[in-house]
Amino acid sequence: MQRTKAPFRADEVGSLLRPAKIKEARSRLEKGEISADDLRKIEDMEIEKVVHKQASVGLKLATDGEFRRSWWHFDFLAKLTGCEMFHPDTGIQFAGVETRHDAVRVIDKLDFPDNHPMLDHFRFLKKSADQAHVTAKMTIPSPAVLHFRGGRKAISKDVYPDLDAFYEDLGKTYRKAVKAFYDAGCRYLQFDDTVWAYLCSPDELQKARERGDNPEGLQQIYARIINYALAGKPADMVVTTHVCRGNFRSTWISSGGYEPVAETMLAGTNYDGYFLEYDSDRAGGFEPLRFLPKGNKVVVVGVITSKFGELEKKDDIKRRLEEASKFAPLEQLALSPQCGFASTEEGNILSEEEQWAKLSLAVEIAKEVWG
Repeated sequence: MQRTKAPFRADEVGSLLRPAKIKEARSRLEKGEISADDLRKIEDMEIEKVVHKQASVGLKLATDGEFRRSWWHFDFLAKLTGCEMFHPDTGIQFAGVETRHDAVRVIDKLDFPDNHPMLDHFRFLKKSADQAHVTAKMTIPSPAVLHFRGGRKAISKDVYPDLDAFYEDLGKTYRKAVKAFYDAGCRYLQFDDTVWAYLCSPDELQKARERGDNPEGLQQIYARIINYALAGKPADMVVTTHVCRGNFRSTWISSGGYEPVAETMLAGTNYDGYFLEYDSDRAGGFEPLRFLPKGNKVVVVGVITSKFGELEKKDDIKRRLEEASKFAPLEQLALSPQCGFASTEEGNILSEEEQWAKLSLAVEIAKEVWG
């Protein structure tokens, strides 16, 4: 049976490959050849087109492809009150490649500002989505993302000598953000989250210890922050999360199945749905899905890869869904690519044609599996 509310049987994570016109406009802006307003107008036109393209392939939702962002997370986090972007000596190390040297740190008391730019980004998306008769989906990074990567060193000890106060303000900031997006008309919001996957990776846990952080107990802390942020969520708003092992130029960061965090994540957080990567052996098996509570929660199974262009075979995908249904009811499952196609503006190594073929495949399979 198809679903009339998010997450849908055929869904998507969020980011899409940036069109050539946007890449060209960003380059021209950096050279001083056009204004920021000129760039915005080009973004507006490309977002309108990509929203209608998502509708045309049969999706019941649309994102703005994160076309206005350089990063999936930093653009949002840097605009929170109390945060700033800075440029450390190194970038984030992926498998065989390093990112640009950008990061975010906390320099003052956290808050969600009434004029956060992504509220206007959503309002434009919603207008376009309403015209295309699809649900507007907004993606923002999870609160855990602000803490884990930088840890204690990225949070001012003068402002937050005690991390408990930071965690409390972080929960309040996100609770305010959820309300602000709801008031802007958002009914489908997603917290993108690399941290649950990092907590399953021995290598990432060791890196956390090496930078002076203790990862023990963090999953319970993050669950409390997330649940506080969602506590005031109106009943007609859906909030999901996407768990990612890293996505930059078709590479990755972490490995490890969901078993170490599955019970806390699936049964202990109050999300309506979970987008879980299952496109490679690095994600482990479907056994952790046994912790999904019976009822209305949905796991969106990411067995279609967004990292490479080769199109999966329908029978292979259906077989994976059947395997997953041994541990969670098929009625509580849905299908999507395992991640976005461009978590940063560089994008993954595949063509736009291959991207749309992947999304069309998800729609076709969902119709065949769920009717």
